Amino acid sequence: FEVNSSFVDLVQTGFYDGIHFHRVIKGFMLQFGCPHAKDANAPNAGTGGPPPRSSYKNLVSGATVTRLHDGSIKDEFTSKRSNEPFTLSMANTGAPDSGGSQFFVNTVHNDFLDWFSPGTSKHPVFGRVTSGQDVVRAIEAVATDKGKGDRPIQPVRMVSVTVTLPAEQPAQS
Repeated sequence: FEVNSSFVDLVQTGFYDGIHFHRVIKGFMLQFGCPHAKDANAPNAGTGGPPPRSSYKNLVSGATVTRLHDGSIKDEFTSKRSNEPFTLSMANTGAPDSGGSQFFVNTVHNDFLDWFSPGTSKHPVFGRVTSGQDVVRAIEAVATDKGKGDRPIQPVRMVSVTVTLPAEQPAQS
């Protein structure tokens, strides 16, 4: 539950507020979460993550977890949820344990990115867009500098991010 816990921590601390989508590919995905992308024209957008060795609380165990030396977290390949439309999936560099704050919203079924499918791409799904799918489609339709990073020509800024956690269930006796 580390990916979810880290994501919730970043949302609750305002990490994602004011960041721009730095990569949009129609018929594929929308990538977001690089802190350098607070500047819509930052040349290093897509290379950043959370502060090195920062910590967050595991939402299941309550334990404090420390991010790695570069702000990334350990890979978590547990849930066999496929990269279907409107799912959130952890972005990474392709190297093990390289996911941090960047994620993407799948706009089509990208099953070749499933961590449990054959191949080298390993992107675990950790959430879903539950409302605002029309906004996802609108972002997907923006003009981009195709082939030069796929950055939106007209910047798309995330004002704020919220997450809805399931309500705690009362203890059964």
